[in-house]
Amino acid sequence: MAHTKAKGTSKLGRDSISKRLGVKIFGGMKAKTGDIIIRQRGSKFYAGENTAMGTDDTIYAKVDGVVKFQLKSIKKFDGSLEKTQVVAVEIVK
Repeated sequence: MAHTKAKGTSKLGRDSISKRLGVKIFGGMKAKTGDIIIRQRGSKFYAGENTAMGTDDTIYAKVDGVVKFQLKSIKKFDGSLEKTQVVAVEIVK
């Protein structure tokens, strides 16, 4: 005989909502001041020229322009070089 009497509930089925992370404005696209370019956890992408990084690692545009992705070598604390992706906004006249 069953110990639980016809409840019909399950202990499974709980799932967290998605956080909608990722690139929002891709390279070559126009961005206005304050537009979010990338939402991320941690710093996979770094802020370059005319961009800034928020407290939750979100990268946003500081000026109007065109988004540009670059691969740069950045010196780490131990002196070694590491290739990182940098996001910049170029001002278009």
